[in-house]
Amino acid sequence: MKVWKLVSGILSMILFAVVTFQSCAVGVANSLSESEEVSGSAGILLAVLMLAGGIVSVATRKAVKNGGNIALIILFGLAALIGFANYGSYSDLAIWSGWCLINAVLAVVAIVTGKNKKSEENE
Repeated sequence: MKVWKLVSGILSMILFAVVTFQSCAVGVANSLSESEEVSGSAGILLAVLMLAGGIVSVATRKAVKNGGNIALIILFGLAALIGFANYGSYSDLAIWSGWCLINAVLAVVAIVTGKNKKSEENE
């Protein structure tokens, strides 16, 4: 899981820039068309949470305790929830939300496998 946390953290930090630029463009388009959509603003919020999750993922990749994984579940899970709830005409937001959901699920897997390793070591 250490390698996955490093790779997903770096990718999340890089994708932050892509999602931010796309969300700004969509936000401007939503404003100009005077639609009631908030997908651009939701994309910006998703991008910030993705950046925070990426930083936490890289920083806690070697941690033994589950605090970093719990933070990843909260950050990426909240980002996925916001993205899936508000994607509207900005359909790429569903893709970025899927990436966040994958990271949140893998953080859960890291917690579960970590408990199994601890129980095997104690026996």
